[in-house]
Amino acid sequence: MTRILPALAVAVTLSSFGSFTASADPLPSWVSSGTKDQIVEFVTAVTTPDSTDYVTPADRIAVFDNDGTLWAEQPVYFQFIFAMDRLAELAKQDPSILTTPTLQAAAKGDLETVLQGGHNALIEVVNASHSGISVEAFQAAVADWLDTARHPETNLPYDQMTYQPMVELLRYLRDEGFQTYIVSGGGLHFMRVFAEEAYGIPPEQILGTYANTTYEQVDGVPTVIKAPGIAFIDDKGGKPINIERTIGKRPILAGGNSDGDFAMMEWTSAGEGPRLGVLIHHTDAAREWAYDRESPIGKLVDGLDKGPGMGWVIVDMAQDWSRIYTGAN
Repeated sequence: MTRILPALAVAVTLSSFGSFTASADPLPSWVSSGTKDQIVEFVTAVTTPDSTDYVTPADRIAVFDNDGTLWAEQPVYFQFIFAMDRLAELAKQDPSILTTPTLQAAAKGDLETVLQGGHNALIEVVNASHSGISVEAFQAAVADWLDTARHPETNLPYDQMTYQPMVELLRYLRDEGFQTYIVSGGGLHFMRVFAEEAYGIPPEQILGTYANTTYEQVDGVPTVIKAPGIAFIDDKGGKPINIERTIGKRPILAGGNSDGDFAMMEWTSAGEGPRLGVLIHHTDAAREWAYDRESPIGKLVDGLDKGPGMGWVIVDMAQDWSRIYTGAN
């Protein structure tokens, strides 16, 4: 939960926050509101040396989901759009790989049919499009796709559909001595291609779902190969497990947007000392999409119902953000 002493909050308002001018605003795409104030007050509290809520830089760990939190996720996770596009390209070279109705539909771009197959259909498409290739070759394919692919509704490059307010928040936190991590259900090797340029987060600070891999000699060259099957799913309860195993510290700030992020944010909030959860609520049907409780992608129920009781900041995208994407809105 957020735990900031009232006296400190007043001090922030009268001193540090009082000098928070437009020219010095670290969060210019955030509308001046209670939401923005809560974030700034929290960061000020944990970084002010004489504050009772001061946290040393080594323990200023902030973790964020990616899909729907740092960039968009509709009409389906962008990595899955990549998977279908790649499968179509592979099928041009060898049509015999389309051995099932699911793969045939995916190669045609028939997302609706694929989604009807549920989780197993998604895994089938990912296995067919992501495996049997070196990590380096896979990441080169992702980079090529990002250079040319465009979103079907916005016509923006996918890596320009990152959220400008969240890019600003990440930069602000790092300027204040935080270490920022991505902890996402998205693929580890997929995110490592673009996250440093898009968010300023290096590959070693990205936690995600990862496939089985093998170590092989390919034409005499030692190589790590992506194999079929998922080794670890970094979602729901897997997120705190992966954070504990990889980072080794409980974060003091966690950001997410869906029930897949709830466990990570709940675990962060349960720690001792000052804590903050930042929950992104997709409310802007005009500039983005409005969805929550009934959405098959980014379903949000627990965070809305339980987050306020844990002191989380609930970000209303329509009201709290003056700009959505790093690319044109």
